[in-house]
Amino acid sequence: MNTSTATIDRLVDSVGGTLTPDSAQRLVNLRPDPLVEERLEELAEKSTAGTLNDAERSEYESLVILGDLIAILQKRSRALLASPRNGE
Repeated sequence: MNTSTATIDRLVDSVGGTLTPDSAQRLVNLRPDPLVEERLEELAEKSTAGTLNDAERSEYESLVILGDLIAILQKRSRALLASPRNGE
């Protein structure tokens, strides 16, 4: 595991440790805002076509990273909700 991955894991662990069953359920149910989803699709198409300018590339990379982080937190939330301790 490289240093960047280890740092991200530590950050996610810190945030994941604050989840309650209620907040975990809200994260699991979280869906993207339609306007954000539309913008992400637009940027993805431009990326595939190789026509992103520098500002768009930065925006696209940020959206992808944020999406990955949310997906990781949703995975941790599902695990929390499935754990036997959740019933305590």
